[in-house]
Parts: sequence; C-alpha cells; structure tokens
Amino acid sequence: MSDQKESSNPQTPDPLPEGKDHGVLYVGVDLGTSRTSVCASNGVRETLASYVGYPKDVVSRKALGKEVLFGQEALDNRLSLRFFRPLEKGELKGTDQADSQDAKENLAAAKDLIHHTIQLCMPRKDELIYAVIGVPAQASIHNKKAIIEAARDTVDSVMLCSEPFAVAYSIDRLMDVLVIDIGAGTVDLCRMHGTMPEDADQITLYTGGDWLDQEIYKEFQAACPGADFTINMVKSIKEKYAFVGDVLDPVKVEFPVKGKPTTFDVTEPLRKACKRIIPPIVEAIHELVASFDPEFQERLRRNVLLAGGGSQIRALDVEIEKEMKERLGGGRVERIEDPLYAGANGALKIAHDMPGEYWQQLR
Repeated sequence: MSDQKESSNPQTPDPLPEGKDHGVLYVGVDLGTSRTSVCASNGVRETLASYVGYPKDVVSRKALGKEVLFGQEALDNRLSLRFFRPLEKGELKGTDQADSQDAKENLAAAKDLIHHTIQLCMPRKDELIYAVIGVPAQASIHNKKAIIEAARDTVDSVMLCSEPFAVAYSIDRLMDVLVIDIGAGTVDLCRMHGTMPEDADQITLYTGGDWLDQEIYKEFQAACPGADFTINMVKSIKEKYAFVGDVLDPVKVEFPVKGKPTTFDVTEPLRKACKRIIPPIVEAIHELVASFDPEFQERLRRNVLLAGGGSQIRALDVEIEKEMKERLGGGRVERIEDPLYAGANGALKIAHDMPGEYWQQLR
C-alpha cells in the first residue's frame, strides 16, 4: 500500500453504520498512463484511453459539438484539439514544477479525466464516493499529492495504493508472491508476504510500454528505409503483434513511402526491441528475491505474476523464466487472467475492506 498517512488529512471519514454500503459507492481506479480502468460496487466496469482534449477554437467547437473529449474520441480528433495525455511514466506531468503552466494544464486535464471516469460508474446524487486509486509502486510524495488534488472535486474520500499491490489483492494472492505490473509508463514490482508492502518490497522501472514504443520505433527506422510512420502507428503494431519467443508467422505491415503504401517485414526488428524489456525486469526480480528472507526465497521465485497491458506480449512469461534460470537458478512465471481490470478490481476490493483510518476525507 502507498504511504497514505504521509499526506493524509487528520480528519478521517466517520465510521459507516452497519450495512456500510448503504449510501456509499465504492470505486477502484487504475489510473494508467495509457489506459484508465474503473470498477464500482454497483457492478460497473469501464475502461478508456487516458486522453483528454479541448476544442482549439470556435470552429472545432462547432464541428465537434463538445467542450471536452476523452479516450479514443480525443485521440481520433487530436488535430482539432488542445490534446493532453496528463500522465507520463505513471505520474501527473509537471509535478516537479507545480507552478508551471504545463503542470496546471495537465492537472486540469487529470481532474476532468478522473471526473469523467467516476461518472462512467453512474453514481446516484445521494451517494458518497469512496475511491481507491492505483499509483506506481514508488510514486513520489509530490505526485501522490497531485493525484489527490485531481480527485478532490469528484470523490468524497480517497486512498492511494500501489498498482501491483492492487493486482495481488484482486486475486487474493497475498503470501509469498511477486507481482509485476507492466504498464505504459512504468513497470512496477511488488513482493507480498501477508502484510502491507513497505518501500523495500517495491521497485518501479521506467521501461514500460512508452519506452518500448520508442525502442521499436528506432528499430523500424533502421529496417524500413524511406518509410513514414508515427509513434501511434508503432504502438498499434506493438499491441497487435508484440512477441519475444519463436516466430509463428512473419509480421508484415504497410507504411507509406513517399505517399505510396509499401509492405515491410518487421518480424525481427519487433522481436529484437521487445526482448529489451526482459533484462531490467529480471534484474529487479533478482534484487527483490535476494533481499527476501532466505527461507522464503524459493517460494517467491516460484510465484511470479505478470499483469498489466505489457504482460500480453507473446511468450514473455516463458522468456522471463529462461532468464530467471540463468540469473536466479530457476523460477515460475504466470500471467493473470484479467490484465485490463485486475488493478481496478483489486482497488475496489481494498475499498470494501479498509477501515476508516486509512481514508483521506476530501469534502
């Protein structure tokens, strides 16, 4: 769990009466750099791309018919918008320069994104909203405060938790397990041993999906001479074809060359780039295993869970196991079944289970 007490308001929510769900909507939010997912106690589950856009001028406002756009709709119309992806590397952009115009604009976009996400849960007007929000395992104090501020106008009480902890909580794997949550902004690792994880139990890497997109982009530049393509095109190819094991079918894509669609075989450059995600993950696994109680290290090695969008890279579990055999003498890696909603569902379960002293009251 994140360090809620560092930034918590001394005023905590009043204890709820027997049948505590009455009048309260519990919400679990996985606030991701690339995607935001939410699960609510009324059964709603939604996900959207973490994009926010505002019409640039009166013409775009008339053409779009909206004051603000979210998700894929914002991405598709980004040329007509002041376009924001308010999170970067798992944090709100500009938290290191809180008074800058960039920081203020991204905070405003994050507020709108959180508000829109909560509204997708269709809360009743008479309900209090208690939200648990997942953040990177080693999110800075400044970033935690910024996320709480972004949620202030939308939720009544909030709690932050580390994203891999939420994943572990969602599937009740809380003993001697190491969770790896591979997101767009960060790769978060957390070892669980039946208690709230401490700082020493968690590692955040910045070799997530965005970093991998850049690595693939560079490989494609070398392998596809004369081709024109964007980082969004690379991201789409990665999400559809990414792999690290043996080749099943060649990966062929079309890029324009001087305006003419041209087919390129990108199988090897794609695999070469994707394999770069493995060494830093295994190095972090090694660090968390080696610093664990020696009587329980074997259990930890044999209980590594892959979560997050990046876990869907084909054969990633197998290749990490191979690397672990070389570095750690063995290990077992498995993927969780619901990578899209595991973090949000875990955050929702935490919301149901945590007593009042863990919450920060916002209004």
